[in-house]
Formats: sequence, C-alpha cells, structure tokens
Amino acid sequence: VPILHPLILAYKLPTTVQRMISNGEYAPEGSMQFMVSVQNKNGHVCGGFLISEVFVVTAAHCDIGLKHVILGEHNLKNSNVKTIKISSQYKHKNYSDVGYGYDIMLLKVSIRLGNPEGLLIIHNMKLNVNQECSVAGWGKTERINGLVDDLMVANVPIIDHNDCKQSWGGLPPNVICAGGKSTGNGFCQGDSGGPLVCNGKAVGIVSFYRNRNCTYPDLPNVYTDIREYEHICKRDSCQ
Repeated sequence: VPILHPLILAYKLPTTVQRMISNGEYAPEGSMQFMVSVQNKNGHVCGGFLISEVFVVTAAHCDIGLKHVILGEHNLKNSNVKTIKISSQYKHKNYSDVGYGYDIMLLKVSIRLGNPEGLLIIHNMKLNVNQECSVAGWGKTERINGLVDDLMVANVPIIDHNDCKQSWGGLPPNVICAGGKSTGNGFCQGDSGGPLVCNGKAVGIVSFYRNRNCTYPDLPNVYTDIREYEHICKRDSCQ
C-alpha cells in the first residue's frame, strides 16, 4: 500500500520558484472569505474554514501546537488580516491517524466573528463522478516549494470511489477522492484542513496524498467526507 502522507507543513523551505496550489490560480479577490490559516508559533500549519461565528473546521492531523487562526485577506502578510486565538479544540472521537479515517477537528475561536461575509455551509449532497469541485489553500506546489503568501484555488474532479480504493489498495472509512492521479490538479503540503467545495458547499476536508509527491502520477487525492456533519454546529455549540 502506498505511504500515506498528511499535508501539514510545520517548517518553511526556500521559495525560489513560482508558488501556488498545484496547477491552480490565485483566488479571486473578495472570494472564499470562509478560508482561514491555522497557525502555531512558527506560522502556517494548515488550512481551515469557517462554519459559524465561532467555529472553524480543519483536519485532526493538523493538531501541532496550534495557537491561532488568521483570516480576512487572501494574502497572509496583508496588514488587514485578523489574528484570533484558538480557545478550544475538538477532534473526532474515533480519530487516531489519517490512515484510519475520521480526520476532522473543530476549533473554537476566542471571540465572536460577528457576521462574517462568508461562512461555508456543509451540505449532504450527492456527488457524481467527474463532477467539478474546488480546493484552496496556502500550501506548496511541489516538493521543493515553500509556503505561499496568497490563497490559491484549483478545480478538481470527483473520482469514482471504487477506482480510488483500487488505486490505493484500500481506503479508510468516510472519504472522498478528487483530483490528483491523471487529472493534474490537486493539493500539496500545507493545504491540509482546507475544504473540498462542490456547488458552493463543503463536502470534504483535505486529508492525505501519496508520500510527499505533489505531481500526482498515479494516485487520487483523498479528503475526509464531512457530508454527514451537515448539522454539526449550531451557533455556539457543536455536537
């Protein structure tokens, strides 16, 4: 079975080449206001997204000394970004490792965000093979690249679950496959925790790919399927 690699990036590498989510483009200005950068004392660790005024969804494997989230701008170095302390973390009770599924975590922030321009709604929709969805993040483009400052986005097609399972030689429960393999588009290190968005709604969370290989020669990208968590949070509390 190919080695699973979660997409955290706990350190920075030299940034000497063009940087973007693999085969993606800059996110349009003013779009995707639900995106957040989940950070520890060293900076960006993972992506995440707002689902309520106080809760952010990210991947459970991103739990590496997290301190705060940054939101409000696509460029993380913009002086207008908001830095908000994380007050509580809630991993899925069944999570132990990305290879066993349930790679989802809720972060509660320390202040109410008022009425954010963009909350991303989780939706329990039916997905079709080859349906075009999108993934966004501040992760690397290739193994030699460092983090990006600007939010990047790429379109990714949904891949048949059985084909994906056969390609990987097995999959954990409750996952969605999209992008990677022969599609040429997908995510890379540092994009973990970001949403898979279909028809404007969240259906998955970036989880893992082939061991540190962002060029997608033979295996699909794998996301945690979050469609069943459509009603996980209501205002200030989550189930």
